[in-house]
Amino acid sequence: AENDHDPKPAFGKALSGHVRLPKKSQFVLIYSADPGTVSFADGPHTNGNSYFTHSLLNHISASNTKIEDMMKEVSREIKFKSRHRQRPWINLCLHEDFYFQKETKFNAWRQNAIIVAGGNGQGQKLNQLNHPFGNFIDRKKNIFIADYWNHRIVEWKYNAKEGQIIAGGNSHGNRISQLNYPTDVIVDEQNNSIIIADRGNKRVIRWLNQTQQILIDNIFCYGLAMDKNGFLYVSDIAKNEVRRWNMGEYKTEGIVVAGGNGKGNQLNQLYSPTFIFVDEDESVYVSDTDNNRVMKWRKGAKEGIVVAGGNGKGRNWNQLYHPEGIVVDHLGQIYVADSENHRVMRWSEGDEVGELVLGGNGEGNQLGGPSGLSFDDEGNLYVADWGNHRIINFEINS
Repeated sequence: AENDHDPKPAFGKALSGHVRLPKKSQFVLIYSADPGTVSFADGPHTNGNSYFTHSLLNHISASNTKIEDMMKEVSREIKFKSRHRQRPWINLCLHEDFYFQKETKFNAWRQNAIIVAGGNGQGQKLNQLNHPFGNFIDRKKNIFIADYWNHRIVEWKYNAKEGQIIAGGNSHGNRISQLNYPTDVIVDEQNNSIIIADRGNKRVIRWLNQTQQILIDNIFCYGLAMDKNGFLYVSDIAKNEVRRWNMGEYKTEGIVVAGGNGKGNQLNQLYSPTFIFVDEDESVYVSDTDNNRVMKWRKGAKEGIVVAGGNGKGRNWNQLYHPEGIVVDHLGQIYVADSENHRVMRWSEGDEVGELVLGGNGEGNQLGGPSGLSFDDEGNLYVADWGNHRIINFEINS
């Protein structure tokens, strides 16, 4: 890193109090800790090195290991040994000079929520919602909502005062133009179509310009996800599994990517899987709701690993109670809507306990049975506040 006084990037404004990393560095590990903390090293086993240096030396000599995988292992080890007092942030390559603040803070959200959809009581007016479930945020910060008890999908444009119905909304039923308790919605931004988990009708349906197409039929669908290749993932709460469908192959049975070994609590089983998330490595994260845990199934794995909860239902920091929405950030940190505890928790893979991000003050004004979770492109967190009939946005603290 090079210390420059008031460097001036192309857009003109001076960046005082920043450090410049020149692009010629090729590779950089940007390391930050929680505000007010320092590098930790306890005990003789570290040979006087910090946790970071000690962990790096342990892993750097491993053969046939990708740099990114090695850094992830180092990151997990640091956080475990320092009890989350140190949190590395990884950037693998620089294509241009990069400026960052000398005091880099870990993600935190303002506890005061901004209501971005609903919040006008329970109802079916265009400015109301009725027990919202899954939600999707597009690049323009438009919000697509599975308005569960209104049997419709609504879109709230950025900063809009009311939504517009884009699917269903003509009472519940099984006609092609109707929905029946939809639980989740995603947007296929390649063709601007929306894909809906029409749970009550046991089908996954695509809507494009008011034209409907049933993609998958006879499935007790709940959660939806799409990976970087455009492959569709669907959780089935009756078969206790998650399946993947390749583009254009929806008439096939799909491929089981999680569960599929009957109802149970073994590592190769699920029990009422609800919301799902797929990361860049095509690992599948599953809210294993009736097991009160979140599972991660790596691509091609025969069984999953527990990455959150799994210690019975409860409100302790190592427990979840009816988890629903899940999202994973670029650091691999898992955010869980801990529905019956009225809170959102954050876990890192390998952690024994989670940490509170939002809520936890009982059902009511702050969070009431949170359901679907989403991030926008800026990392702001959106929560379907199920019991309060609204979508709320927690902005990142700058």
